[in-house]
Amino acid sequence: MATIVATGGVATGGAATGGAATGGAAARASRVRQVPALSRGIAILRLLGRGDTALGVHEIARSLDLVPSTCLHILRVLVAERLLAVEPLTKKYRVGAGLAVLARSALRHHTFPAAAQPDLDQLSRMYGATAIAVEASGLEHMVVVALSRTDSPLRVHVDIGSRFPALISATGRCIAAFGSHKWSEIKPRFAKLRWDMPPSLAQWRSEVRAAQVAGYAVDEGRYIRGVSIIAAPVRMQNGSINALVVVGVGEQMRRIGVAKLGEDLRGRAARISQAFGAGAEVDADRKRRAGAVLR
Repeated sequence: MATIVATGGVATGGAATGGAATGGAAARASRVRQVPALSRGIAILRLLGRGDTALGVHEIARSLDLVPSTCLHILRVLVAERLLAVEPLTKKYRVGAGLAVLARSALRHHTFPAAAQPDLDQLSRMYGATAIAVEASGLEHMVVVALSRTDSPLRVHVDIGSRFPALISATGRCIAAFGSHKWSEIKPRFAKLRWDMPPSLAQWRSEVRAAQVAGYAVDEGRYIRGVSIIAAPVRMQNGSINALVVVGVGEQMRRIGVAKLGEDLRGRAARISQAFGAGAEVDADRKRRAGAVLR
């Protein structure tokens, strides 16, 4: 449930600023007040944000165990604030432009995208490929938080805010190789992934081990046929794994040299990790895990 923290009160009859008043202010500051309508609104935004399909009032209400009439009132407010949009014909709801504006504003001030952007611009210019930074949310999904596109007519289209399953493609191999997740958590999620050319579980584990040794991961046409994706892990101070990624047409990536691209990404990712206070950990972790079997 979402909460609002009360940070103080209004003093009446003269405001005291001394010791006794301080204790009262501290007590008031510790109070937490639940706001059910706000919690329900946030739950609706998260539900619609997780999927690509618009949903009707009753679908949303059932998913969140809400009373349909209450759900409808909240939806109307969210539409009025442009956080959601309603499709005129189907009366179904989807994420609105106002939410995208808020997301872009948050990403501009978020430190990882800001730190990655100069490297993405350089990578895009140097290799004529799309360079992106992704941020993982556990084993659920990854989100594109920064990117730099190439002017080449042969390019892969992706947008800030695009979401993908956390374990898919080269970025997924990085999360499996360098994250702290146990194999018992990873295995059932791997079975649900959708690929153009699906690897077997044994092949994928071998590729994860190769990423542990190399310090970067490669997906050559498995996720998207004809497209090569190379990623290197960026470890954040809280231990989570983000990534720098280069995406391009497979033939073009092979001409440049997959190893060359991977080593370049690895160096840049290590430098960004170090800027966040985790660079030494990434290098030590890579050496420790080299050749190791997934837990």
